[in-house]
Amino acid sequence: MLSADTNSTLLTIPPLENGDRLTRYEFERRYHAMPNLKKAELIEGVVYVASPLRIKSHGEPHAYIIGWLATYKAATPGVGLADNATVLIDADNEPQPDALLRIETGGQSRINKDDYLEGAPELIIEIAASSASYDLHEKLKVYRRNQVQEYLVWRVYDRQFDWFTLHQGEYIQLEPNTDDIVCSQVFPGLWLAKSVLLAGDLAKVLAVLQQGLSSQEHQDFVEQLSQLTTKKDTHKSQ
Repeated sequence: MLSADTNSTLLTIPPLENGDRLTRYEFERRYHAMPNLKKAELIEGVVYVASPLRIKSHGEPHAYIIGWLATYKAATPGVGLADNATVLIDADNEPQPDALLRIETGGQSRINKDDYLEGAPELIIEIAASSASYDLHEKLKVYRRNQVQEYLVWRVYDRQFDWFTLHQGEYIQLEPNTDDIVCSQVFPGLWLAKSVLLAGDLAKVLAVLQQGLSSQEHQDFVEQLSQLTTKKDTHKSQ
């Protein structure tokens, strides 16, 4: 049971509301005072509170993406995967992306003492309703400025999947190859049969991913990550 003092403190902290303009400190203070709130983000100093999520427009696509990424992570030691984790990306932005992949040793991000991710993960994925979503506008600018190397957006209502890769400070669309497969430039072996995913054939999506995991480029990447981890462990023991 909360004490009278605790109740008084909670009542003095305003709730998060869509459109609030806050510092990151104030955003976190209000977020922590709302333990039942599942998702809120600070993007360019503006608060976005998520609405209840529907199955076909978000829940199912999100599950497919996590299954695809989890399969990749299982075969790629040294790569970190997170689902709906808060990212302390800069002073005005605290997004909670639907999914992310990061290089654990020698990558752009780190886990701080409070168990939050600081810095830009190498790859972020968002499930968006359509091209009107802030995922393709405000968030895209934030991720680009903070050097997120690859940004993927599944626009469910538009039946489109955008795969942006950072090139000379700008995002460009990564196009499928002649087999209609998009291949990550940052995570070798992370292959996606885009039209198959949009058709809802998860089994075939994972079969194509297995081809990527069997490629020489993926084997080389796993060896590279292993060497980085070994080097770090040797340095710590000295």
